[in-house]
Amino acid sequence: MVFATSRTPFRLLFFALSIGSFGAMRRPAAVGSVNVAARAGSDSQRTENRHVDISSGSIAHAIEAVVVRARRANPERVAAKQRLQDRAVGTYINDILIERDSALTRWSSRESRPLAVWIQPRSNVLGFTEGYVDRVRDAFLQWDGLRLPVRFAFVTDSARAEVHVNWIDHFDQPISGRTRWAHDDDYTITDANIVLAVHHTKGGQLDEDSMRAMAMHEIGHLLGLDHTGDTTSIMASKVRVRELSDADRATARLLYALPAGPLR
Repeated sequence: MVFATSRTPFRLLFFALSIGSFGAMRRPAAVGSVNVAARAGSDSQRTENRHVDISSGSIAHAIEAVVVRARRANPERVAAKQRLQDRAVGTYINDILIERDSALTRWSSRESRPLAVWIQPRSNVLGFTEGYVDRVRDAFLQWDGLRLPVRFAFVTDSARAEVHVNWIDHFDQPISGRTRWAHDDDYTITDANIVLAVHHTKGGQLDEDSMRAMAMHEIGHLLGLDHTGDTTSIMASKVRVRELSDADRATARLLYALPAGPLR
């Protein structure tokens, strides 16, 4: 994620809700899958897929339209599409659907078992201060204030954490943060890691307000949000704001009101 001062226009909101619809596809910048063998008993095995995705500040994707053949309607998906249609205004959910081939990826609902978050408390990176840790913690609390079905709890033992936040001096690319998460075949996120840079690629150090804003952006990725063309939102590809926007809040709430997986 990088910070900038220029502004870009909003992208038009659209999403085809019919069964025989047009979808937008992209080729992810860094997505992979690995097979994980799990024992189901003493004499049997099953194989599950674990997919890895990395989100950062750079955007480079091609979009092409494809025709989706008509198929028998799934009642749950039909209801989800109606919910999407009813609540999409004021959000950038369509940007996410375009980026992810009409699919939504999110954590499972777990209000009674918050995500365990570990923030690296110290670092040898030149210029690092403990104030960064406080700002990142505050960024998590800003999202936690939305009371989504997934909440956060801070832990001091990294071995117990499901989400890790680590520090780096700078990235070689023109970004200041990177989020890596994995999801299963049901498009449910299973674990995630955030790396935050103390310095910009060209050497300037981030102040604490900028670090807080960048952390909020990366936590948005961690929750399943993608970039938006709305430059007034924290999830813009180049962060210009320092607080969550109404669109950030509405999009996150809508994401967690919809099922994970393809909506085509």
